[in-house]
Amino acid sequence: MALLFAIIVILVTTAMSLPPVIRIGAIFTEDQKDSPSELAFKYAIYKINKDKTLLANTTLVYDIQYVPKDDSFRTSKKACKQLSRSVQGIFGPSDPLLGAHIQSICEALDVPHLEARVDFEPTFKEFSINLYPSQDHLNKAFKDLMSFLNWTRVAIIYEEDYGLFKLQDLVKSPPSARTEMYIRQAGPGSYRQVLREVRHKEIYKLIVDTDPAHMQQFFRAILQLQMNDYRYHYMFTTFDIETFDLEDFKYNSVNMTAFRLVDLEEPKVAEVLRQMERFQPIGHAILNKTGVIQAEPALVYDSVQVFAHGLAALDRSHDLRPANLSCEKEEPWDDGLSLYNYINAAGLHGLTGHIEFNEGKRNNFKLDLLKLKKEELVKVGEWKPGSGVNVTDVGAFYETTATNITLVVMTREEKPYVMVKEDKNLTGNARFEGFCIDLLKWIAGQVGFQYAIRLVPDHMYGVYDPKTKEWNGIVRELMEKRADLAVASMTINYARESVIDFTKPFMNLGIGILFKVPSSQPTRLFSFMNPLAVEIWLYVLAAYMLVSFTLFVMARFSPYEWNNPHPCLAESDIVENQFSVSNSFWFITGTFLRQGSGLNPKATSTRIVGGIWWFFTLIIISSYTANLAAFLTVERMITPIENAADLAEQTQISYGTLEGGSTMTFFRDSKIGIYKKMWEFMETKSPSVFVKSYEDGVKRVLEGDYAFLMESTMLDYAVQRDCNLTQIGGLLDSKGYGIATPKGSPWRDKISLAILELQEKGVIQILYDKWWKNTGDVCNRDEKSKESKANALGVENIGGVFVVLVCGLALAILVAVLEFCWNSKKNAQSDRSLCAEMASELRFAVRCGSRQRPAAKARNSDAAVPCDRCSPRATRRRTRYCSTGHEETTYIPSIEIPRLNGEGGALSMTEMKKSLSFDQVGAARGGNT
Repeated sequence: MALLFAIIVILVTTAMSLPPVIRIGAIFTEDQKDSPSELAFKYAIYKINKDKTLLANTTLVYDIQYVPKDDSFRTSKKACKQLSRSVQGIFGPSDPLLGAHIQSICEALDVPHLEARVDFEPTFKEFSINLYPSQDHLNKAFKDLMSFLNWTRVAIIYEEDYGLFKLQDLVKSPPSARTEMYIRQAGPGSYRQVLREVRHKEIYKLIVDTDPAHMQQFFRAILQLQMNDYRYHYMFTTFDIETFDLEDFKYNSVNMTAFRLVDLEEPKVAEVLRQMERFQPIGHAILNKTGVIQAEPALVYDSVQVFAHGLAALDRSHDLRPANLSCEKEEPWDDGLSLYNYINAAGLHGLTGHIEFNEGKRNNFKLDLLKLKKEELVKVGEWKPGSGVNVTDVGAFYETTATNITLVVMTREEKPYVMVKEDKNLTGNARFEGFCIDLLKWIAGQVGFQYAIRLVPDHMYGVYDPKTKEWNGIVRELMEKRADLAVASMTINYARESVIDFTKPFMNLGIGILFKVPSSQPTRLFSFMNPLAVEIWLYVLAAYMLVSFTLFVMARFSPYEWNNPHPCLAESDIVENQFSVSNSFWFITGTFLRQGSGLNPKATSTRIVGGIWWFFTLIIISSYTANLAAFLTVERMITPIENAADLAEQTQISYGTLEGGSTMTFFRDSKIGIYKKMWEFMETKSPSVFVKSYEDGVKRVLEGDYAFLMESTMLDYAVQRDCNLTQIGGLLDSKGYGIATPKGSPWRDKISLAILELQEKGVIQILYDKWWKNTGDVCNRDEKSKESKANALGVENIGGVFVVLVCGLALAILVAVLEFCWNSKKNAQSDRSLCAEMASELRFAVRCGSRQRPAAKARNSDAAVPCDRCSPRATRRRTRYCSTGHEETTYIPSIEIPRLNGEGGALSMTEMKKSLSFDQVGAARGGNT
C-alpha cells in the first residue's frame, strides 16, 4: 500500500509542468511604498493564490524592492538581486527612465518584464509586456477629439520633463494645418504665471499634462485667475479625472474633458472593485476611499492577472524550470521565451477593459470619454484605435447651460437684415427688427443665452487695410473682444476667417450686377427691317445678284434656252434667248416677291436655278414673316450691358461696390484677369464709385449710367421692391453669410448646430420669405411685361438656306456645262472638230449683247438628202449652200392665193396682206423673187 502511494505521488509530480512555488519580482520607487499601486499588486497576488481557478497547484510569491527615483544604478542592482533568486518575471517600475533600464536587463536574460508605464519609444522591445496604451494611440485620441471640437488655438501645459516627449507627435502634426500650438512647462510654483500668459494670449483651449498629485494646486490657480467660465475648455491627459474634487467647477459652465481606462459602469469591473473595497485594511487605500480606482493601480492589478494567465497557458503544454540568473554572466533563461510568448498571447477582460497584445504592446483597447456636464462627470463617448472617437452625447459639448449669460451682439444696419424701428420710445433689443434679428431670437432660444444688440461704430463690416495693417468694422470689434457675436449680412471669406471664427453659413449667395431697367426702344421708320440681322440682308442682296447673274450666264450657255421666235415657221434661221440681263434680274425679283414674271426656264440647268431660288425665297420670306410678328408684339429694350465682361470692356457706364465690404475685397484680391481689370477701373475712377451703404448704391443706379456690384440677396431685395431695377447676367462667385465670433469662441459650434437644425426645419426659409416676399412694398411686376425680346435672325438661325442655295447653283452650273458639251457634240460638222465647235459656241455665248443667233440645222454625213427634196411645192425660191457644198434651191411653200373671176394671176401686195397671215407674209418676204 505504501508503495502504491509513492508511485501515485511520483506520477502526479511528473505530470505537473509548473513548480509549486513561482517567485515574481516587483520594483517600486520609494515614494510608492504602501501606495495604491503596491497594494493593488499584493491584492492581485492574494486573489490568484486564493482562487485556484487559474493556478490550481502553484502559489505566487512576490519579492518587492524599493528604489530611489531617478537612480538607475541602484535600480539595476535590485533587479539583478531578484533575478539571482530565480524570479520568473519582474513588474515595474512605473518611472519611464528606470523602466527602460529594467527592460534592457530582462531582455538580456530572457525574463518577461511586465510594465504599466508610459513608453515614448514606438519600437518593439523584446520580453516587454506593457499594459499602458502606447503614446501614439493616445496622441491620436487627442487629435480626434480636437478635430471633433474644431480647436484652432491650443495651449499645451506639461509638468514633467518627459511630458514634451509624450506630446511631441501632437505638436509636430496637429489635427489641422491651421491649428496654433502654444507650449509651456509649469509646476506648482508656476501654474498661475503660465495660466496668466495663456489668458493674455486669449487662448481658451488647453491640454493639461500635470502630475495628478498637484492637480489641486492647478485647480486653485484656475479659480484665482477666474479662468473657469464657459469660454475655457480643459482636456486632461490623466486617466484619473474621476478621482479629483471638481466641486468648484460644476456650476460655472467650464468645460473639462478627459479619457479613462476603467469603466466603472461595467458589471464585472464593479464587482471586482466591491470585493477589493471589502478587503480590509488595504481595500480603502487602493480605492482612495472614493470607490474609484486610479489607472495605475488598475494596470498593476491587470498585469498580475496577465502573468497568471500566461502561466496557466504554459502549464498545459510546457515545463517551467526556474533558474538562478546572473547579470554578470548574462546567460539567458531557457524557458523565458516560452513564458513570454504565452503571456503575449493572453487575452482577458480586466479592470482596464479588454486586454490584448501585439508584440508586447496593448492592442484593441477602449478609452471612455468623460465630460463635466452640469453637476457631474458623465461618459459622453469612447475612442478605439481602429474607429477613432465616437461621441454618443453631442449635446454635452453644446448644452444650454448659459441662460444667465448676456452676450454682446455686434451688427450693422442693413435692410432687410437689421433695421431700426422708427418708434423712438423703444429701448434695448426692441429697437431692432429684420431677418437677422429674428434669426438671433431663434438661435438664442435654442442655445440658451441672453443678448444685447450693438451697432458697429464705423458702419463697416470689416476689411483689412494693407497700408495700416489693421482691420476695421465688425471684425475689429470681435478681435478686440468688445463683442461676443456678430449677426449681420456678413460674408465668410479667407481673410476674415484667419482672424475670427464663423459658424456654418445660414444663407448662400453670390455677387450680382444691379442695373437700371433699360428704356424702351423708340419706333424707327425702317423698323420693318428688324426681323433680319443686317448681315442677313447683305447676304440676301448678294444672293440676289449672284443668282441673277448665274441664271443669265447659264441661259446663254445652255442650247435649250435658244428657241425659235416664230413657232409657226419650223425652219427659221434665227433662234432667240429670253433671258437677257434685264429679264434674268426681273425673273429673280418676281419670284423673290412671290409674284410671276412671265418667263419660264426650259433647260434643266436653269430650272434647277429657278427651283433652288424658289426654295430659298420660301425660307427667307417665311422666317421674315414669323419674326416680324414677334417684333410687332414685343416691346424692344436697349440693354447696353449683358454681363461683367461688357462692363469691363466699356468706360461709359461706371460701376462700383460697397466700401469696406467683402465684394470690394473680392475684386481687390482676385487673380482673374477680368476682375483685376474691373478693380483697376474702380480704384482709379473719379469721382469714387464706392458707396457707403446699399441704399446709396441703389439710388445711384436709379440715377443712370451706373452699375452696382452687390450680393445677390440684397440685389433680390432691391429688385423686388423697385420695378425700375433689374439684375444683369449671372453670379460672379459663390459664398455664404455666417455668424462671426472671436477666435476660439465656444459659442461657434453651438450656434452652428442651431443653424443646421433651423435649416432642416425650414425656419430660415420661412424667415427669408417673410422679409423678402411677404412685405407690403413688393413691386407687382406684370408677367407679360417681363423682357422677352425677339432677336433678329442671324446667320446661326437661317444660314443653312444659303448653303442649300450655293449647292443648288453648283449643281445647276454642272448641268449647264454638260448641256453645252452635249449640244456642241451634236452640232459638230464633219469638217470641224468638237473643240472647234465648242470654241465657236463659247465665243458667241460670251458676247452678251445679242439675244439672237443663227439657227442650227440638222446636218447629216456626206450622203446628204438631195437638195431638190427639201420641198416639192413652192412658188418662190432662194439659193443657199447645202451641206455638200453645192448650190441648193430652197422653195418657199406654196400659198393658196385666191383667184379673181376664176382666173389665176398675181395679186397685188395689198391684196396679199389681206389674204395672208402675218407669219406667212413674213416668210414670203424672206424668199427670193
